[in-house]
Amino acid sequence: MNAYRSRPLNFPWPPLLYGAAMLCAIVLHRFYELPSPELNSTIAWAGGALMIVLAVSLDIWAIRTLIDSDTTILPHRCATHLVTRGPFRFTRNPIYLGYTLMTAAMGLLTGNAWFFVMAVLAALMTTFVAIRHEERHLLARFGIEYENYCKNTRRWV
Repeated sequence: MNAYRSRPLNFPWPPLLYGAAMLCAIVLHRFYELPSPELNSTIAWAGGALMIVLAVSLDIWAIRTLIDSDTTILPHRCATHLVTRGPFRFTRNPIYLGYTLMTAAMGLLTGNAWFFVMAVLAALMTTFVAIRHEERHLLARFGIEYENYCKNTRRWV
């Protein structure tokens, strides 16, 4: 299939992966509570709330940047433009980074250490299930311009 018409994914997996990770953290906590460091609940809650604000802000900034660049925000659609401004200057996957921060923030808010474990697992799964496919799509679509972007911008942080 022509690389310019191909889609990076057949299904938008990342939101589903992070939703499943959060659900798993809740279920696992009911059956086996992981030991977690004693944190002042007010400080942990404030840290979690701050992380949620950061995660949501990062996601909104990234989505707004994609919309302003006239390209898709959906991971299973063909990219029309290579976006390297806004939060994409700092990370190639700001939306997924926001999802990961949100998952970890839930761990601070609830005192459930499984959220931290699931945040890492969801990030790994997203890398293998989505990001690598998206990167191949962008490389086929934008070539050397995408290679140069990858040299200067990290995948996650």
